[in-house]
Amino acid sequence: MPPPLPLAQITVVSLEQAVAAPFATRQLADLGARVIKVERPGGGDFARRYDTTVHGQASYFVWLNRSKESLTLDLKSERGLEVLEELLAKADVFVQNLAPGAATRLGLGAPELQGRHPRLIPCTISGWGTDGPWADRKAYDLLVQCQTGLLQLTGTPDEAVRAGISVADIAGGMYAYSGILSALFTRATTGRAPTVEVSLFDALAEWVSQPAYYTRYGGAQPPRVGARHATVAPYGVFTAADGKDVMLSVQNEREWAAFCREFLGRAELADDPRFATGSGRVAHREALEAIVSVRFAELGGDEAAALLDRAGVANAGVNSVHDFLAHPVLTERGRWRDIRVPGADEPVQALLPPAVLSGVTPRMDPVPDAGEHTEAILAELGRDADDIARLRAEGVCG
Repeated sequence: MPPPLPLAQITVVSLEQAVAAPFATRQLADLGARVIKVERPGGGDFARRYDTTVHGQASYFVWLNRSKESLTLDLKSERGLEVLEELLAKADVFVQNLAPGAATRLGLGAPELQGRHPRLIPCTISGWGTDGPWADRKAYDLLVQCQTGLLQLTGTPDEAVRAGISVADIAGGMYAYSGILSALFTRATTGRAPTVEVSLFDALAEWVSQPAYYTRYGGAQPPRVGARHATVAPYGVFTAADGKDVMLSVQNEREWAAFCREFLGRAELADDPRFATGSGRVAHREALEAIVSVRFAELGGDEAAALLDRAGVANAGVNSVHDFLAHPVLTERGRWRDIRVPGADEPVQALLPPAVLSGVTPRMDPVPDAGEHTEAILAELGRDADDIARLRAEGVCG
């Protein structure tokens, strides 16, 4: 019999929507935590309706919500709040990313909760922080990308573009996840249950710290350079004679010398004063890339990659998402698992969590339908069939 999952004794109650909080709690569910997702009656988490591409389910929702239980509750009703309070009395962690001030108006602010439930770890995920001049402003991923300067760092010289994934939400969710784990450890070792607070802005601000240092002390922000690297060269995409795109990166002087000798066939370039240092190669990027492009035009993509491998220069083809789905690093290592989604006869494939713990098989349970576990959870709280029927009739639960 396999050993229990690391968080098998932990119960998480989450008032979550969209991406950041669901991403955090899914990591906890992967490790065995019981995650009770509290949703609105009449539709649930609005991320359920972002699209219908995964057997009728939203791709975002399927990604973020496997292995959870769904309970629908009207928290604007007194009885709905009573049910939630009963759940919180037995829970270890409470996560919420409601609109600014909403949790406090419901009596679910972190100080109030810990006053009633001293062992509960409340986690608040906000857009801009719960204090300060922007505490009452709504935040969405792209707005945070704009405000941290990420949008101005991403794209071409002519056009700024958003990152292709919800990077601010993911950053916030990951810091919430690690914060919750740290709080659980603190509670286990000291008996104190810390509160956890993460803002999307603070999370992404951490991620843009390198360009922030570069800008503060260099006097100008890194330029937008498309698929190149703003402060390393050569580091970008080059097109071979057969049309294949190859990304390569030269990170240090040893690699630069090997690149000149083995790939370019021009060992003397290693000592060219324009290119002899990293900063020099960046300053003379246009001339350098012209030399590299000429060499790529003489080679097929596979031949270029083989020469780069021989030189010890990191390189990779430029994949589409279709290419990624069949990537041998995933398929040959058994990284895909089947999971069930509501209303579908066929399973969908999901990736195992990135962190591999020896002796631990992550939980990969179904994605819940809205309110799928409402009756079972209410019964667990001691409500009989008649009371559950009355709650449904009153619209307290779905």
